[in-house]
Amino acid sequence: MKLSLLQPDIVWGNPQANQEKLSEILWGLEPSDLYVLPEMFSTGFAVEPQGIAETDASSLVWMQKMAQELKGALCGSVAVEEEGRYYNRLYFVKPNGDCFAYDKHHLFTYADEHRHYTRGNEKVVVEFRGVRFLLQVCYDLRFPCFSRNTDKIPYDCAIYVASWPTTRLSVWNTLLHARAIENQCYVAGVNRTGSDDSGRYSGGTMLVDPYGNTAAACPLEEATAITVQLDLPALKVFRKKFPVLKDAD
Repeated sequence: MKLSLLQPDIVWGNPQANQEKLSEILWGLEPSDLYVLPEMFSTGFAVEPQGIAETDASSLVWMQKMAQELKGALCGSVAVEEEGRYYNRLYFVKPNGDCFAYDKHHLFTYADEHRHYTRGNEKVVVEFRGVRFLLQVCYDLRFPCFSRNTDKIPYDCAIYVASWPTTRLSVWNTLLHARAIENQCYVAGVNRTGSDDSGRYSGGTMLVDPYGNTAAACPLEEATAITVQLDLPALKVFRKKFPVLKDAD
Protein backbone atom coordinates (compact mmCIF):
# COMPACT_ATOMS: atom_id res chain seq x y z
CA MET A 1 0.00 0.00 0.00
CA LYS A 2 1.49 3.30 -1.13
CA LEU A 3 0.46 6.62 0.46
CA SER A 4 1.10 10.17 -0.68
CA LEU A 5 0.85 12.75 2.11
CA LEU A 6 0.39 16.36 0.96
CA GLN A 7 1.62 19.38 2.92
CA PRO A 8 0.31 22.42 1.01
CA ASP A 9 -0.10 26.07 1.78
CA ILE A 10 -3.81 26.90 1.65
CA VAL A 11 -5.46 29.94 0.07
CA TRP A 12 -7.91 31.29 2.62
CA GLY A 13 -11.57 30.82 1.73
CA ASN A 14 -10.98 29.95 -1.94
CA PRO A 15 -11.94 26.34 -2.78
CA GLN A 16 -11.36 26.75 -6.51
CA ALA A 17 -7.81 28.07 -6.07
CA ASN A 18 -6.99 25.30 -3.61
CA GLN A 19 -8.43 22.60 -5.83
CA GLU A 20 -6.38 23.87 -8.77
CA LYS A 21 -3.21 23.98 -6.68
CA LEU A 22 -3.79 20.51 -5.24
CA SER A 23 -4.62 19.06 -8.63
CA GLU A 24 -1.24 20.24 -9.91
CA ILE A 25 0.53 18.69 -6.93
CA LEU A 26 -1.37 15.41 -7.21
CA TRP A 27 -0.57 14.96 -10.90
CA GLY A 28 3.09 15.59 -10.17
CA LEU A 29 3.35 12.70 -7.70
CA GLU A 30 4.13 9.09 -8.44
CA PRO A 31 0.98 6.93 -8.51
CA SER A 32 -0.29 5.98 -5.06
CA ASP A 33 -3.12 3.98 -3.57
CA LEU A 34 -4.16 6.80 -1.23
CA TYR A 35 -3.59 10.58 -1.26
CA VAL A 36 -4.13 12.41 2.04
CA LEU A 37 -4.89 16.16 2.28
CA PRO A 38 -4.92 18.37 5.42
CA GLU A 39 -7.83 19.58 7.53
CA MET A 40 -10.19 21.94 5.66
CA PHE A 41 -7.94 21.75 2.60
CA SER A 42 -10.38 23.72 0.46
CA THR A 43 -10.64 26.85 2.64
CA GLY A 44 -8.22 26.79 5.54
CA PHE A 45 -9.41 26.20 9.11
CA ALA A 46 -12.53 28.28 9.68
CA VAL A 47 -13.65 28.61 13.31
CA GLU A 48 -16.72 30.52 12.17
CA PRO A 49 -18.04 28.55 9.18
CA GLN A 50 -20.77 30.95 8.06
CA GLY A 51 -20.01 31.88 4.46
CA ILE A 52 -17.12 29.39 4.35
CA ALA A 53 -18.75 25.98 4.82
CA GLU A 54 -19.82 24.26 1.62
CA THR A 55 -23.44 23.52 0.84
CA ASP A 56 -22.96 22.25 -2.70
CA ALA A 57 -20.46 19.41 -2.06
CA SER A 58 -18.11 20.96 -4.60
CA SER A 59 -14.98 19.71 -2.85
CA LEU A 60 -16.44 16.23 -2.55
CA VAL A 61 -17.23 16.22 -6.27
CA TRP A 62 -13.65 17.33 -6.98
CA MET A 63 -12.32 14.55 -4.75
CA GLN A 64 -14.42 11.95 -6.55
CA LYS A 65 -13.20 13.20 -9.91
CA MET A 66 -9.55 13.14 -8.85
CA ALA A 67 -9.86 9.71 -7.23
CA GLN A 68 -11.31 8.29 -10.43
CA GLU A 69 -8.64 9.85 -12.63
CA LEU A 70 -5.74 8.99 -10.31
CA LYS A 71 -7.09 5.48 -9.69
CA GLY A 72 -6.41 5.98 -6.00
CA ALA A 73 -8.41 7.09 -2.96
CA LEU A 74 -8.44 10.68 -1.63
CA CYS A 75 -8.83 11.69 2.01
CA GLY A 76 -9.22 15.19 3.45
CA SER A 77 -11.54 17.30 5.58
CA VAL A 78 -13.97 20.04 4.53
CA ALA A 79 -16.25 22.42 6.41
CA VAL A 80 -19.81 21.54 5.37
CA GLU A 81 -23.29 22.81 6.16
CA GLU A 82 -26.27 20.46 6.32
CA GLU A 83 -29.75 21.53 7.40
CA GLY A 84 -28.44 24.53 9.29
CA ARG A 85 -25.69 22.61 11.10
CA TYR A 86 -21.98 22.76 10.44
CA TYR A 87 -19.54 19.86 10.45
CA ASN A 88 -15.79 19.47 10.14
CA ARG A 89 -16.10 16.42 7.89
CA LEU A 90 -13.30 14.11 6.85
CA TYR A 91 -14.04 12.39 3.54
CA PHE A 92 -12.47 9.16 2.30
CA VAL A 93 -13.28 8.77 -1.40
CA LYS A 94 -12.50 5.59 -3.33
CA PRO A 95 -11.73 5.52 -7.09
CA ASN A 96 -15.16 4.02 -7.83
CA GLY A 97 -16.84 7.06 -6.25
CA ASP A 98 -17.78 5.43 -2.96
CA CYS A 99 -17.52 7.99 -0.16
CA PHE A 100 -17.11 7.52 3.57
CA ALA A 101 -17.34 10.37 6.06
CA TYR A 102 -16.21 11.02 9.61
CA ASP A 103 -17.38 14.13 11.49
CA LYS A 104 -14.75 15.47 13.90
CA HIS A 105 -15.56 14.25 17.40
CA HIS A 106 -13.34 16.44 19.58
CA LEU A 107 -14.09 20.05 18.74
CA PHE A 108 -11.40 22.58 19.64
CA THR A 109 -13.04 24.52 22.49
CA TYR A 110 -9.94 26.70 22.94
CA ALA A 111 -10.85 28.34 19.62
CA ASP A 112 -14.65 28.06 20.12
CA GLU A 113 -15.03 25.43 17.41
CA HIS A 114 -17.67 23.77 19.61
CA ARG A 115 -19.85 26.90 19.44
CA HIS A 116 -20.23 26.65 15.69
CA TYR A 117 -19.83 23.01 14.67
CA THR A 118 -21.76 19.87 15.56
CA ARG A 119 -19.51 17.08 16.72
CA GLY A 120 -19.70 13.57 15.34
CA ASN A 121 -20.11 10.57 17.59
CA GLU A 122 -19.20 7.70 15.31
CA LYS A 123 -15.75 6.12 15.10
CA VAL A 124 -15.09 5.44 11.43
CA VAL A 125 -12.75 2.83 9.94
CA VAL A 126 -12.54 2.40 6.16
CA GLU A 127 -11.03 -0.65 4.48
CA PHE A 128 -9.30 -0.04 1.17
CA ARG A 129 -7.13 -2.45 -0.80
CA GLY A 130 -6.62 -4.64 2.22
CA VAL A 131 -5.72 -1.89 4.71
CA ARG A 132 -8.02 -0.61 7.45
CA PHE A 133 -7.81 3.16 8.02
CA LEU A 134 -9.04 5.00 11.12
CA LEU A 135 -10.23 8.52 10.26
CA GLN A 136 -9.34 11.31 12.72
CA VAL A 137 -9.12 15.11 12.62
CA CYS A 138 -6.57 17.37 14.33
CA TYR A 139 -7.65 17.82 18.00
CA ASP A 140 -8.70 14.14 18.12
CA LEU A 141 -4.97 13.41 18.37
CA ARG A 142 -4.94 14.48 22.04
CA PHE A 143 -7.49 11.85 23.13
CA PRO A 144 -6.09 8.30 23.07
CA CYS A 145 -9.21 6.51 24.34
CA PHE A 146 -11.23 7.51 21.28
CA SER A 147 -8.59 6.13 18.91
CA ARG A 148 -7.92 2.90 20.82
CA ASN A 149 -7.24 -0.03 18.49
CA THR A 150 -9.63 -2.79 19.63
CA ASP A 151 -10.88 -6.18 18.53
CA LYS A 152 -14.30 -4.61 18.01
CA ILE A 153 -13.07 -1.82 15.71
CA PRO A 154 -9.56 -2.80 14.53
CA TYR A 155 -7.40 -0.82 12.14
CA ASP A 156 -3.92 -0.83 10.59
CA CYS A 157 -3.26 2.87 9.98
CA ALA A 158 -4.63 5.96 11.72
CA ILE A 159 -4.96 9.11 9.62
CA TYR A 160 -4.81 12.50 11.36
CA VAL A 161 -5.46 15.47 9.10
CA ALA A 162 -4.77 18.82 10.73
CA SER A 163 -4.31 22.56 10.82
CA TRP A 164 -1.84 22.29 13.69
CA PRO A 165 -0.08 25.56 14.60
CA THR A 166 3.68 26.01 14.74
CA THR A 167 3.51 26.98 18.43
CA ARG A 168 2.41 23.44 19.37
CA LEU A 169 4.42 21.48 16.82
CA SER A 170 6.37 19.54 19.46
CA VAL A 171 3.05 18.25 20.84
CA TRP A 172 2.01 17.14 17.35
CA ASN A 173 5.24 15.24 16.92
CA THR A 174 5.07 13.55 20.33
CA LEU A 175 1.43 12.49 20.08
CA LEU A 176 1.72 11.06 16.57
CA HIS A 177 4.48 8.76 17.79
CA ALA A 178 2.55 7.86 20.94
CA ARG A 179 -0.57 6.88 18.99
CA ALA A 180 1.50 4.59 16.73
CA ILE A 181 3.24 2.87 19.65
CA GLU A 182 0.19 2.32 21.84
CA ASN A 183 -2.00 1.06 18.98
CA GLN A 184 0.67 -0.96 17.14
CA CYS A 185 -0.24 0.74 13.89
CA TYR A 186 1.00 3.11 11.25
CA VAL A 187 0.07 6.75 11.80
CA ALA A 188 -0.15 9.27 8.97
CA GLY A 189 -0.14 12.84 10.26
CA VAL A 190 -0.89 15.42 7.56
CA ASN A 191 -0.58 19.12 8.35
CA ARG A 192 -0.54 22.30 6.28
CA THR A 193 2.01 25.08 5.89
CA GLY A 194 1.58 28.85 5.52
CA SER A 195 -0.42 31.24 7.67
CA ASP A 196 -3.83 32.81 8.17
CA ASP A 197 -5.46 35.13 10.70
CA SER A 198 -5.28 32.38 13.34
CA GLY A 199 -1.53 31.90 13.12
CA ARG A 200 1.28 30.06 11.35
CA TYR A 201 1.58 26.43 10.29
CA SER A 202 4.90 24.68 9.70
CA GLY A 203 3.76 21.29 8.45
CA GLY A 204 5.27 18.33 10.25
CA THR A 205 3.59 15.87 7.90
CA MET A 206 4.92 12.37 8.51
CA LEU A 207 4.35 8.64 8.58
CA VAL A 208 5.17 6.91 11.88
CA ASP A 209 5.65 3.14 11.87
CA PRO A 210 4.23 0.73 14.50
CA TYR A 211 7.53 0.78 16.41
CA GLY A 212 7.25 4.55 16.89
CA ASN A 213 9.89 5.44 14.32
CA THR A 214 9.46 8.24 11.79
CA ALA A 215 9.36 6.33 8.51
CA ALA A 216 9.25 9.48 6.35
CA ALA A 217 8.56 13.19 6.84
CA CYS A 218 8.10 16.36 4.83
CA PRO A 219 10.61 19.16 5.50
CA LEU A 220 9.21 21.82 7.81
CA GLU A 221 7.99 25.09 6.31
CA GLU A 222 7.86 23.64 2.77
CA ALA A 223 4.74 23.19 0.67
CA THR A 224 5.52 19.70 -0.56
CA ALA A 225 4.50 16.03 -0.38
CA ILE A 226 5.98 12.63 0.39
CA THR A 227 5.14 9.18 -0.91
CA VAL A 228 5.60 6.27 1.49
CA GLN A 229 4.94 2.54 1.65
CA LEU A 230 2.98 0.63 4.28
CA ASP A 231 4.34 -2.87 4.96
CA LEU A 232 1.24 -4.75 6.10
CA PRO A 233 2.90 -8.20 6.27
CA ALA A 234 5.56 -6.77 8.59
CA LEU A 235 2.86 -5.16 10.74
CA LYS A 236 1.07 -8.50 11.11
CA VAL A 237 4.31 -10.25 12.07
CA PHE A 238 5.07 -7.58 14.68
CA ARG A 239 1.61 -7.82 16.24
CA LYS A 240 1.83 -11.62 16.39
CA LYS A 241 5.35 -11.62 17.85
CA PHE A 242 4.66 -8.87 20.38
CA PRO A 243 0.89 -8.99 21.08
CA VAL A 244 0.52 -5.77 23.05
CA LEU A 245 -3.06 -5.13 21.94
CA LYS A 246 -4.30 -8.33 23.57
CA ASP A 247 -3.28 -6.96 26.99
CA ALA A 248 -5.12 -3.65 26.59
CA ASP A 249 -7.79 -2.56 29.08
